[in-house]
Parts: sequence; structure tokens; C-alpha cells
Amino acid sequence: MAQKMEAMKRSYIFYIILLLIGMMTAGDALGARPKKPQRRTRAKTTKVVKKKARTKSKAKGRTKVVRAAAPKPAPDPRLNDPDYNPFLQCEDTCGHVHGIDLSRYQGDVFWETVGENTKMAYVYLKATEGGDRIDPKFERNINLAHRYGLKVGSYHFFRPKTPLQKQLENFTAQCLPGEQDLIPMIDVETMGGLQEDQFCDSLLTFLQMVEHAYRQKPLVYTFRNFYNWHLVGKLDDYQLMIALYLEEEPVLADERDITMWQYTGKGRIVGINGYVDKSRFLGKHGLREIRFRHH
Repeated sequence: MAQKMEAMKRSYIFYIILLLIGMMTAGDALGARPKKPQRRTRAKTTKVVKKKARTKSKAKGRTKVVRAAAPKPAPDPRLNDPDYNPFLQCEDTCGHVHGIDLSRYQGDVFWETVGENTKMAYVYLKATEGGDRIDPKFERNINLAHRYGLKVGSYHFFRPKTPLQKQLENFTAQCLPGEQDLIPMIDVETMGGLQEDQFCDSLLTFLQMVEHAYRQKPLVYTFRNFYNWHLVGKLDDYQLMIALYLEEEPVLADERDITMWQYTGKGRIVGINGYVDKSRFLGKHGLREIRFRHH
């Protein structure tokens, strides 16, 4: 009887142990299950957010496309004229005397071709600038321009703060009277940082020095606005070439007479690569007024 009771006790203990092991295993399994849905939910949420962001981006793109385009400029009314030719230049349509001015920026000019252009009667060549600059194309240009029959003049780019005597010596060393068909021209485009009264004193003194050296007054080149701002009433004794790149002829603030008009800085001419400055006489003015007098 004692043996039987001992066997039953062992069976009961064994059963309890199995039951506990089963409960622990089941608990582990149940505790692990919720983790997998949480991970999937996060991944799914991330995809949804990205999709919404792309949708907004596309919406913005569509908004930009829908914006109204800028209004187109009105067509040039001249294009409706059957006789209008956009390639015609000023010298093709008028009887004025035309010319050009050149410097190193035009490179090597084909002077034999330019000389055949009967619409270009004269050329002004840059000789010098300031106290020591010499245009590297000047000597070649003046020799070939003469060879192919153009009336030639030389010009100096004025630097107001550079010593005047030094500028004069630089210019006269290049602009030789025997090579000139036209009076010297002084190019005035900058005040050089001087006050207006100082600038005008410097310029007028230099013009008088040039006049004394060549025994004739030089031609003065400047822009219309520059003249109106700084030179009104200062150059009454000098002939002017005024630059104004518009269709209408220039009129100065003091309404004084203008001899020549540089009407474009983007002219074209066969024999010259790139743009070239073109000018013409105004009114009844002509070449005889700017001829160099050889004393």
C-alpha cells in the first residue's frame, strides 16, 4: 500500500511539472505574437507618408504648369510693310557721308575689301590712350587705309588724371601730320574720378595743347548724355561727334550744332569681323569741314 501511494505521488508531481512547462511555453508564444503586426504597421505607415509627399509634389508641379505665360511682345509693325528690309543699314537708305572708327578690337581688317565700299568715305583710327598706351593695330591700319583710298584721321582716348604733357607726347608721336587727311579727334568718355570743374579744366587745357601742336582745333567725340551732364556750354569752339545709338538724331541740352553722329556701335561691314562703330555727318556738314590743313 505504501509503494502504491508513493507511485501516485510521483505521477502527480510529474503531471504538475508537465502542466507548468506547458503553461510557460504557451505564455512565450502568446507574448511574441503582437510584435509582428507592430513592425508591419510601422512599415505600412512609412509608405503611406511617402506616397502623400509625392502626391503634394506632383500637385505643386501641376500648379506651376498652369500659371499664365508672360504676354508676348507686340510684333514690329514694320514687318507688315512689304518693302521693309531688316538688313538695310543707314548708309543704304540715305545720302549722307558715312564713315567708321576702328581700334585693336576689330583685329586684322581686310582693307582691300573695306576700300571697295564706296559708302564709307572716311575712317578714324585709335592711335593712343593716356600717357603711354599705343593701339597695336594703329600702324598697320593707317598704312593700309591710305593704300586703299580712305580719308584717314587719328584719335586719342583722353585720361583726365594722366599728366597732360605726357598724353600730348604720346599722341603726337603716333599721329604724324603727314599721314592725316582729317583733323585729330579726342575721345572723351570719363571724368577719371575728378570733380567736374577739375575735369573740365583738364580737358580744355589738353584741347588747347593739341590745337597748338597741330595748328588747328581737334574734333571732340563724346556721348550725348556725357555732354549733357558735364560739358554743356564748355565746347562751343569745337566741332562735335556725338554718339547716340538710337534711331532719332541726337539733340543736345543746349541745342548746339553737331557736326557728326555716331549712330551705332554694332555696325557691320564686309572686310571687318565683328561689330564696328559707324558715323555720318548731320545736316549740311561734310568732309571739307574736318580736313587736316597741312601748313
